[in-house]
Amino acid sequence: MPDYSRLVKAYDIRGEVPAQLNADIAAKAGALFIRLTGADRIVIAQDMRSTSPALAQAFAAGANQAGADVIDAGLGSTDYLYYCSGSLDLPGVMITASHNPAQDNGIKLCRAGAAPIGEDTGLARIRTWLETDDVPEPVATPGTTTRRDLLAEYAAHLNSLVDVSGIRRLKVAVDAGNGMAGHTVPAVFDGLPLDLVPMYFELDGTFPNHEANPLEPANLRDLQAMVEQTGADIGLAFDGDADRCFFIDETGQAVPPSAIVGLVAARELAKAPGSAVIHNVITSAAAVEIIREHGGTPVRSRVGHSFMKALMAEHDAVFGGEHSGHYYFRDFWRADTGMLTALHVLAALGEQDRPLSELVADYSRYAASGEINSEVTDIPGTLDKVEAAYRAPGDATADRLDGLTVTFTDGRWFNLRPSNTEPLLRLNVEGPTTASMTALRDEVLGLVR
Repeated sequence: MPDYSRLVKAYDIRGEVPAQLNADIAAKAGALFIRLTGADRIVIAQDMRSTSPALAQAFAAGANQAGADVIDAGLGSTDYLYYCSGSLDLPGVMITASHNPAQDNGIKLCRAGAAPIGEDTGLARIRTWLETDDVPEPVATPGTTTRRDLLAEYAAHLNSLVDVSGIRRLKVAVDAGNGMAGHTVPAVFDGLPLDLVPMYFELDGTFPNHEANPLEPANLRDLQAMVEQTGADIGLAFDGDADRCFFIDETGQAVPPSAIVGLVAARELAKAPGSAVIHNVITSAAAVEIIREHGGTPVRSRVGHSFMKALMAEHDAVFGGEHSGHYYFRDFWRADTGMLTALHVLAALGEQDRPLSELVADYSRYAASGEINSEVTDIPGTLDKVEAAYRAPGDATADRLDGLTVTFTDGRWFNLRPSNTEPLLRLNVEGPTTASMTALRDEVLGLVR
């Protein structure tokens, strides 16, 4: 009996193939997805992993046997699948394990209009049905599967949202990490005034060059070296399913994602003055200030796309950004898309003459620690101990929206939050100066460890 409690996670179904996830389970998930959504038609896409075609075929067969027609949209990034779901107004399925190792694969699900399906909105029910083997019997007249490639329409839609045609010519190094950006970047960038320096564009789910996870600094080194070596104006690094994008400036330095949140928020607020912008608890205070300075209303969220997307809908927010490199757009069915973010940054860079390092300096105001993990046996007790240490009246305020956030009157703050999957506490610290940030970081780590 498969361990569905480990396979069906908070945001998707994901595990090692075939030990945890196989074609039989994918077919059952296909039938259960039709039960959950009540759909008579769905759309499915897949990434470049060697196990993706068989899982996609099995999922589609399960959906067919439950009576639904399937549009097979072929190879694509996760945000390509969101485009398909949004533009066709159909529930969507993406076969991908994002940045996970080569032996893994997974299934991301959304309702029509790219509305997310997470643990609280359907995945828990699918897990229960799988655990009890409560799978619908095949119908008398099964549905059909039809192939339809929407890559050109996806590229045209993104280019309709950001006008990059009038920018100065830019040299752009792109590390696709052997993931889906190698398929989508040429389509989206075609015809733009960009000199492309492609890296690892060959689709290869074994990830022969490095992990397709740009959140890890080691996976950015090849791109940083290429930017310096070729004199590129900017470097773009995508993760395996190409829904996240990270940026390297012309000096080879990684741009803090919080600076990108501020930059794109300012651009989106220029189009929709007074709108809400969602940010999570570990986004820089600079981004929050910039949102306010541009007439927006900052709304704070827990870390994670299900929380971000729920608040995007609740507040009709024009934009949302996370420090993990996920960026959400009202113009894109409130879904996250690294490619649309890349177009915004290219437009902002190409519309003026300064290099990227100077441009993003306008959106980076404070010193940040980056995320520091500590293994902790008693997580609730440790959080209580740290909160008690900073409960001095007048000096600091504390809240528990997501872990523990303590904010000081002098502009320093820290967030200490538990990992969803490991016995870890994750610490992020920010301060007006490197010295003030470092002192607070060391103080908190002393309490935690």
